[in-house]
Amino acid sequence: MDSVDSLPPAVETSGLGRRYGRRWALVDVTLRVPRGVRVMLTGRNGSGKSTLLRVVATALRPDRGRARVTGYDVVTQREPVRRASALLGHYSGHYEALSALENLQVAARFLGIDDRPAVLRERLGEFRLAERADDPVSTFSAGMRRRLALARTVMQPASVVMLDEPYGELDVEGCALVDALLERLHAERRTVLMATHLLERGRDLCDEAVVLEQGRLVFAGPAAELPMPDQWSERQRGVA
Repeated sequence: MDSVDSLPPAVETSGLGRRYGRRWALVDVTLRVPRGVRVMLTGRNGSGKSTLLRVVATALRPDRGRARVTGYDVVTQREPVRRASALLGHYSGHYEALSALENLQVAARFLGIDDRPAVLRERLGEFRLAERADDPVSTFSAGMRRRLALARTVMQPASVVMLDEPYGELDVEGCALVDALLERLHAERRTVLMATHLLERGRDLCDEAVVLEQGRLVFAGPAAELPMPDQWSERQRGVA
């Protein structure tokens, strides 16, 4: 059996660039994420965090450079990348008229995994949604929709899980669920990339940290050594 060290990194980018019109959202991002680590991805609004996750997840194509997920190229090997990764984005993508249980059933059948109601009800229970399993999603609050999206994301048998602002719209209980989820994914030896503005929380829960400033990588290292925001612009000038 191959050791983790002999396998390709969970995520690897080289000179990665992505633009929207004339504006570059990502500029020459070169990054290596080992398998099994929890990475906090942070930066100011508009720094490129969501764009980076979407490129890695094959939702966007890069305009420059390359990106690989578990050794697969995000442009030429999209299907293997999609099997290896799961993305929680800003938009839930739920079927509003269907119940929470039915939404998970649709996802499970698409993924080819166990879609038995008892199994999916247990999954909903993990995210405090068991009592609302049979209610249409159109009746859910924003926080409940977020929890359902989390349940759907982590049910995928993906080795790389990307969470874009998972704490958004959640109450105290919901935030605690995300904290516990990060611990569980780590115990399952899955790689986690989490975009968040919650610096202290991310630093406490993650192993590594990555900072983007105006689309450029200005820090990649231990989460405990995460620089403060007032240092990001100075670091960005140093790499420009």
